[in-house]
Amino acid sequence: MGSIKRILAFLIFEVFFVSITMPALVFYGPFTNIRNTFVTTAMTTFTHQYLATLFLPKNMINKIMSMNKIQTGRTDKNLINFTNKHDKSIEAYNIYGKHFEGKVILIHDPTRVQVGISSKFPKEGETTSVIAKNYDAIAAINAGGFGDSSMKGIGGAPQGFVIHNGKVLYTEIKNPNEKVDLIGFTQDGKLLVGNYRYKDILEMSIKEAVSFGPALVINGQPMIKRGDGGWGIAPRTAIGQRRDGTVIFLVIDGRSLKSIGATLKDVQDIMLKYGAYNAANLDGGSSTTMYFKGKVINNPSDALGERCVPTIFFAK
Repeated sequence: MGSIKRILAFLIFEVFFVSITMPALVFYGPFTNIRNTFVTTAMTTFTHQYLATLFLPKNMINKIMSMNKIQTGRTDKNLINFTNKHDKSIEAYNIYGKHFEGKVILIHDPTRVQVGISSKFPKEGETTSVIAKNYDAIAAINAGGFGDSSMKGIGGAPQGFVIHNGKVLYTEIKNPNEKVDLIGFTQDGKLLVGNYRYKDILEMSIKEAVSFGPALVINGQPMIKRGDGGWGIAPRTAIGQRRDGTVIFLVIDGRSLKSIGATLKDVQDIMLKYGAYNAANLDGGSSTTMYFKGKVINNPSDALGERCVPTIFFAK
């Protein structure tokens, strides 16, 4: 009995010691990259910001967040010139990083890419795979963000606006001069990303679009010049386009031992590696899902599986 008590006492001491020293090591130790990633990950959530604010003063948190600012801009569509050969091939690949795994889909005909919406739009969402099947899609990823104040995971009303087949299906933008983030395709398949006035978007012959961001590559230039983007590590979804018109769907799994997740800088670097001339971040976290040829091919992080979302990007 005495030895068992000593072992239990040792284990209790170890837990107590780690709980005291670990925060000090993370927040005040020599590994500033670990601290900064932890802080940015916590501060870009709604429910876990206390993990940073409990241990660091506000001015330090603000300094860390400011170190990871992303440049803004917009696509110059006059720089995008490609001849669409209407290549019907769609390719899927696995990708690997130091702390994540993911999938890439390449769609060579950009005019095949559309925005899909839930059949319950805009009140409730559906899973990416359900929406994709409703449109007879070959490939799909989740798209824009949404408001879900009830926290029931119903994929409620989308944020910003949604355009499909050249028509505005939904908008919460009331001021036409308001600057909003655009991820949209023109009638001839050019992907435009970045910050635009809403009234300009309505005059740009946009065929398919959602409002989300940030833009990560604009006119061939990376928007994250220093730091990791300031959004921490999480599952990610993104979309991009090469100069030849090929559209890139990207997802990175996260919140598991096998794949922790990725920073926005990781996403940017992958997009550049695959030749993206323009690219932008889409809704990530529990929403991150990729569908291909009848099934989900990544590992959504939600314990219940796919999360309901209002919108997807898909190709038929």
